[in-house]
Amino acid sequence: MKKMKKGTAYTVQGALIAAIYAALTYAVAPLSFGATQFRISEALTVLPVFTPAAIPGLAVGCIIANIGSPYGPIDIVLGTAATVLAALMTRLTRNIKIKNIPLLSLIFPTIFNGIIIGAEIMMFTPGQAGVIGFFTSASGVALGEVVVCYTLGILLYIGLDKTKVFKKLGD
Repeated sequence: MKKMKKGTAYTVQGALIAAIYAALTYAVAPLSFGATQFRISEALTVLPVFTPAAIPGLAVGCIIANIGSPYGPIDIVLGTAATVLAALMTRLTRNIKIKNIPLLSLIFPTIFNGIIIGAEIMMFTPGQAGVIGFFTSASGVALGEVVVCYTLGILLYIGLDKTKVFKKLGD
């Protein structure tokens, strides 16, 4: 297989990640938004382990996905901020592995989405204001993140690591 040029591979990888993230989010839209969310697309948050192109790819995918959010423009801004912070930390910790799996990297989507999106949901949910409301919202979001990242995310990581697909594409 002929390697792509570095810039082309980066752009194509980012664009594909954005498209897949948005499509997966909309495919299970009722589960993607709300107090407890199982956003299947969050499995892709493992991709910064393989390529830096995943950082803008996830950000753009999140922007596109959150256009359909019931929380409106604030979710586009805050959701994307949470995604970018998680993706950056995932990339930075990619080499810390337990049994050859970057388990630490997968915690950052849980932390950032739990805190940021949990606060957002608390603000927009009647009767949820205050510390208890925040912890209730943050726990619901974090639970969904843990389930998706540590099941589908690990499976995705194992599959991509075995195939070396990102190395073949020139990254």
